[in-house]
Amino acid sequence: MDRGEKLRALFALHVAGARMGRSHDFRALVDLAGPRLFAHARRLSDDADTARDLVQEAWAAITRSLPALRDDRAFLPWALAIVTRAAAREVSRRVRARETAAELTRAAEEPGVDPPDLRAAIAELPAGQRAVLALFYLEGLSVEEVATALAIPPGTVKTRLTHARARLRALMTGDDHGRI
Repeated sequence: MDRGEKLRALFALHVAGARMGRSHDFRALVDLAGPRLFAHARRLSDDADTARDLVQEAWAAITRSLPALRDDRAFLPWALAIVTRAAAREVSRRVRARETAAELTRAAEEPGVDPPDLRAAIAELPAGQRAVLALFYLEGLSVEEVATALAIPPGTVKTRLTHARARLRALMTGDDHGRI
């Protein structure tokens, strides 16, 4: 049995115990997975405090969702995906805050530009395109980083960016011919 297989078996043992309400098994899960979850959150976030918050949010979700985990041996990738989703939500919250601040700044500096029109055009995009657009352009993440944050393949990020750009261009220039 290799190291990875031993680790999966150990996780499975503690997941089963945690499901039965054994607090020492849950603590063992935290001890085993916690550093890995934090390292992943740290890679996805900009600082250690944010990473700690993401991991805390993830543990709350893990606790609630543990009974639904179908394969106890898959605990670690499942938990890492929960951290990824928590990071994506955090990025979305930050993007919304930065978008608002940027629009207000532009409106104050460039009276000829009407940010509400841009905001309305972005709001017309499907949620997946809005998220990719915001992470790539507003957060300055690479395609690979956006893929990681949203837990989607890099090719999907590229496709959504292409469609979002074309759609925004059409909406902003009035060339959308009534299509939404």
